[in-house]
Amino acid sequence: MDDDLEKTAALPAGDADGESEKKLEGARDDNIAAPPGINPMDPSQFPEGGLEAWTVVFGSACGIYVSFGWINCIGVFQDYYQSHQLKEYTSQEIAWIPSLEAFMMFIGGLWVGRVYDNYGPRVLLLVGTFLHVFGLMMASISHKYYQFLLSQGVCSAFGASMIFYPSMSCVVTYFFRRRSLALGIAATGSSIGGVIFPVMVEKLIPQVGFGWTMRICAFMVLVLMVMGNLTLKSRIPPMAKPVRAMDFVKPFLEGDFALLALGSFLTFLGLFLPFTFIILAAQERGVPDGLAKYLVAVLNAGSTFGRTIPPFLADRLGRFTVFLAMGLLSCVIVLALWLPSSGTAATIVFCLVFGFSSGAVASILPSLVATISHISQIGVRTGCNFSVVAVAVLIGSPIGGQLIQNDGYKSMQGFSGALLGGGLIVFTVLWVRLGGLTGKRV
Repeated sequence: MDDDLEKTAALPAGDADGESEKKLEGARDDNIAAPPGINPMDPSQFPEGGLEAWTVVFGSACGIYVSFGWINCIGVFQDYYQSHQLKEYTSQEIAWIPSLEAFMMFIGGLWVGRVYDNYGPRVLLLVGTFLHVFGLMMASISHKYYQFLLSQGVCSAFGASMIFYPSMSCVVTYFFRRRSLALGIAATGSSIGGVIFPVMVEKLIPQVGFGWTMRICAFMVLVLMVMGNLTLKSRIPPMAKPVRAMDFVKPFLEGDFALLALGSFLTFLGLFLPFTFIILAAQERGVPDGLAKYLVAVLNAGSTFGRTIPPFLADRLGRFTVFLAMGLLSCVIVLALWLPSSGTAATIVFCLVFGFSSGAVASILPSLVATISHISQIGVRTGCNFSVVAVAVLIGSPIGGQLIQNDGYKSMQGFSGALLGGGLIVFTVLWVRLGGLTGKRV
């Protein structure tokens, strides 16, 4: 796994009826280019399928595979660096590398979204592909702490950001009623990448060394992004508009968006901790090293189903409703299983269930932004929300590392569960504001 999805053009999934169409008609943005007499943001104009639309979904999956999928394997590098190149550093210090990596990918949405709205996805995808591949190539020859920070934490991650946001936003322009499903299918690229990349790294390093392992990963990114660059496009023609600082402030002045941003911050502050520390926590609980190194892949394998089944249900039962259910499951499984348990079986069960629920949370979130936004603001508003997520993932792992250093793994696990619970409360308040208690499908 934007930032930007959509004064009423992406109303709640259950509201895609005559009432929605009237609201959408009133929300017409005159800056959007379209054939005479046709409003491309009208629900009736969304293809909802067809060869072109599903080809875009395929390209999106490729882009998300190499961006969010790569970020999903950060736990592998936390473990590897702590045992090899950076073994003289503490886990808290090393945690800044994956944290900065995730931060740079998410924070890029602030300006990537605006560029996407103004000029479309093409230049972003091309430059992003170059930076992502170049950063991984530079990481392959890095030996010092600052070199890993710059190559993997900044350059590669910034390129991933320029790939990730257009990949998500292009899909949104082709689907209205089936948006959560389409985004969920595209987001499986994240899960597949999160399974394949960790296994590749663990298998290749003993055979060809760290340097060539990173280069092989970079070549995989390049091949997939050739396909992504050929297939990704937006149905909504771009229209250049002047960049104003208030464009990035205005969403946070809206009550619904402010609640969504706060909920996203708390949720992702807790959500990424298992991905970062699952290997180290498992080893501390007695899980054999040979198995522990593949737990990130197990997490992402579980998320494959979480990124498809819940989004499919979200389009029918309500996006916020399904999101809340998956958020509750994430919170409960952390506090009730990961925190108190030990041993191999419990750890694997946790990875599969948490992978499922966290995958659903991550894949449905962009459609929540769409639900309370106008499609002409896809880039900016998704970017604004994910900039908040960026701060959360930046500080989350170092805080978790400090908690581990001071009080052990249980304190970090309790911290993760408490944050997920706090995010759940905020999203519940937003669900009520949108009419969830009235029986409305939200």
